[in-house]
Amino acid sequence: MTATAIAAPDTATDPLFAPFKVGAMDLPNRLAVAPMTRVSATETGYATPRMHDYYGRFADGGFGLIITEGLYTDQAFSQGYLFQPGLSDAAQRDAWKPLVERVHAGGARFIAQLMHAGALSQGNRFRGDTRGPSAVRPAGRQMVFYRGSGEYPVPTAMTKSEIDEAIAGFAASAYRAREAGFDGVEIHAANGYLLDQFLSEGVNLRTDAYGGDAAARLQITIEVAEAVRTAAGPDFVVGVRSSQGKVNDFHHKWRGEEEAARIYALLGQLPIDYLHTTEFEAWQPAFDEGASLASLAKRHSGLPVLANGSLHDPDRAADMLARHNADVVTLGRGALTHADWPRRVQAGAATEAFDQTILAPLADLANADRVHAAKQAIGA
Repeated sequence: MTATAIAAPDTATDPLFAPFKVGAMDLPNRLAVAPMTRVSATETGYATPRMHDYYGRFADGGFGLIITEGLYTDQAFSQGYLFQPGLSDAAQRDAWKPLVERVHAGGARFIAQLMHAGALSQGNRFRGDTRGPSAVRPAGRQMVFYRGSGEYPVPTAMTKSEIDEAIAGFAASAYRAREAGFDGVEIHAANGYLLDQFLSEGVNLRTDAYGGDAAARLQITIEVAEAVRTAAGPDFVVGVRSSQGKVNDFHHKWRGEEEAARIYALLGQLPIDYLHTTEFEAWQPAFDEGASLASLAKRHSGLPVLANGSLHDPDRAADMLARHNADVVTLGRGALTHADWPRRVQAGAATEAFDQTILAPLADLANADRVHAAKQAIGA
C-alpha cells in the first residue's frame, strides 16, 4: 500500500470542515459516507451487530453524515441482493434503532437510502422473478461479489398496480426510517436500479404515462418523492440520488447537457431537500466538455448537492466545494480505506490507496475483516 502524506488544512477556512444545513438537518462538516452495498445483514434483512460497528466507526472517524447502503422497501420485488438489509417491516425497522443511536452518539447524522432493484435484482427471498419498466434484458452480467452469476433475467413489465405497490413501499419505508430515528431518507434513483430504469431510454419502452420523453420517464420518481414526503412529514430530510452510469452499464450517458438541465429542473420542483450525484470522477465534465454532473444538478435544480466519485483526494474534494460545484462530498473507497478519513485529513496524517481485495471475492464485511486481519498479522 502506498501512503501519501498530506498537509493539515486550515480548518477555519477549509470548506471540507465548514458546517452546512440540509433541510432541517445541521451537518458539522461537508464530509459524508456514500451508500455502499455490503450484503452483510441477516438472511431476513435485519441489521447486525457487525453493521453496528461498521457504521459507528465512520461517525467516530469524523464524518458529519453517513448514508446507509440501499435498503429494500417492500416484500415483493424490491430486494436486489441476498443478505441485503431492509426497511420493509417493523422488525427490520427495530433492528436499525441501535445503529442509529450508535451513529448519533458518534456525532454524525444518519440517512437511510431506500432502494428498489427492479430488473437488476439478483437475490430476492420473496420472489423468484423480476419486474422492470419493460421486458428488456438488462445489459451486463450479475455481480459475482454480490453473490450473482450469469446474465440478468428478462423482467416482466410492471403493471400499474405493481408500480403503485412499489411507490407505496418507498413511502412506508420512509415512515419506518423516521420511527427508527434516522435523520432522513435518500430515494435511490441512480445506478441502474428501478427508478433509473424508468428514466433510461432503451430500457423503458412504455407508451403509457411512465414512458416517452424525459418528463414522463421521471414520473415514477416524481410520484415516489411526493409519496415519501407525505409519509415522512415536512421536517424530515428527503434526498434523491442521481447518476448517468449504472452498475451494469458504466458508460451510459444521457442525450446531453440540455436533457440533464431538463431532468434536474424537474427534480428541483419536487418536495425534496437535496440531490446526490454520482459519477466515476465527480469533477469531470458530464459529457464531452463543459460542466460536471454535480454542477449541472446544482445549477438547474436550485437544491443543495452532494457529489460522489473518486473524491478521496482532499484537495480535489475541497476544490469541488470551493468552486460551488457541490455542497457536500461523499466518499466510498476513501471511507472504506480509512473510517477516520476526516480526522486524518485534519491531522495531516498519511492516507493509503484503496485495496480492491476488500471487495473480493465478496463485498461483505466478513471479507473486509479478513483482509484487515491479514494486514495486521504482517504489520502492514
